[in-house]
Amino acid sequence: MDLFRKKAIHDCENGETPLAKCLTGFDLVFMGVGAIIGAGIFVLTGIVAATQTGPAIVFSYIVAGFACAFSALSYAELAAAIGGCGSAYGYAYAGFGELLAWIVGWDLILEYAISVSAVSVGWSSYFNDFLRSMGIHLPQSILLAPASGGWFNALSLSIILILSFLLYWGVKSSTRFNNVMVMVKLSVILLFIAIASTSVNEANWHPFMPYGWNGVMEGASLIFFAYVGFDAVSTAAEEAINPQRDLPRGIVGSLLICTTIYIIVSGLLTGAVHYSELNVASPISHAMLLLGHKMAAGLIGVGAIAGLTTVMLVLYYGLTRVFLSMSRDGLFHKYFAHTHKTRHTPTRIIALCGTVMAAIAAFMPIADLAELVNIGTLFAFITVCGGVIILRYTRPDLERPFKTPLMPVIPILGILSCSYLIIHLPWMTIIRFVVWMVIGLILYFTYSRYNSRLQQETAVVMVESVK
Repeated sequence: MDLFRKKAIHDCENGETPLAKCLTGFDLVFMGVGAIIGAGIFVLTGIVAATQTGPAIVFSYIVAGFACAFSALSYAELAAAIGGCGSAYGYAYAGFGELLAWIVGWDLILEYAISVSAVSVGWSSYFNDFLRSMGIHLPQSILLAPASGGWFNALSLSIILILSFLLYWGVKSSTRFNNVMVMVKLSVILLFIAIASTSVNEANWHPFMPYGWNGVMEGASLIFFAYVGFDAVSTAAEEAINPQRDLPRGIVGSLLICTTIYIIVSGLLTGAVHYSELNVASPISHAMLLLGHKMAAGLIGVGAIAGLTTVMLVLYYGLTRVFLSMSRDGLFHKYFAHTHKTRHTPTRIIALCGTVMAAIAAFMPIADLAELVNIGTLFAFITVCGGVIILRYTRPDLERPFKTPLMPVIPILGILSCSYLIIHLPWMTIIRFVVWMVIGLILYFTYSRYNSRLQQETAVVMVESVK
């Protein structure tokens, strides 16, 4: 059995699919914005600025943004040329072969599932603050995981179940909800920009780089979590109306919009309030309170809830589509490849993933696990950048509606920048990632390798040749 057997390009293309083709280019851009702008701007900005970078956090966003841009251009080429709902998993299957495809798919499942669970805990904190502002006080026992002194986190569990229902109902309904929530969070971000731009004190920018360049790079490796999600746009290939045109626009467009917003907001935040006062879970609204704008702080809290909701929704969506693609290829049981006849959604996968993520969010402290998201994403990006280079040489005849510019410089820079960020992650994170990969390899060599669709097709050909 060939561990590096490759899936034909036409098997990854859109073709006939039980999924509904209903997403426009606008939907895809907003899907990317929905996934990217969330915890990175409403939570991480203040913590990283206070402990890692100071005002030089703008450089951290630029460094992380460039690393993502190199990868995004590579994603855009493969999304337009190969398609399929498997994202980097599907590209690895076509470029590198089955074993690496499995590793990338297993990695993406970790990335998306832990992201949703981690963000749901942040969402529950913001939503609890919102309830308290309305005079509603929930007991601590149903707000905290057992390790934190409670019974379970009911709010985290609830939001994941609600999003499960949205995804079950249909991708178009989910997308409409996402678009509305994105408009809400963009509105409150513009409100913050308008207020903060009139409150900048240049003295707050001195010293600009209190933790040195090493602090900037460490901040970039942590801030990378803020950019997780634009790759989820590529999982919508089979549900996009015009994927070859709109997927590159959705991927690159959403990344450009979000990087610009991150740089502007982080610069204004550290200009309006000294970075030493930003080590809080809600830095944007905290800054508004320090500046005396209580109503704006309340509105930003609502925007944070909307922002974190869209992040979870898009990443949850991406998780189900990667899982579906792997199930159709036989790497997971075919039972999960079922799609609803009228909803055109993978209901069994939605139910399974929702149950697991809700349990993780409700009962487990996952602050440390959040770092796994970064290394998982960086690994997937490296694979995609490598895949672009390999397919340029192995399949020069492949139709490419979008081509990564400056080949092979851009993907090589993507590989180098992502590898550099991995080096700056804590060793414990790398060890946990290796453990997850070992579990995945055991599963592959005991089940997936023998039940792969390509393996089954090879076995049929061998039997027929004997006859």
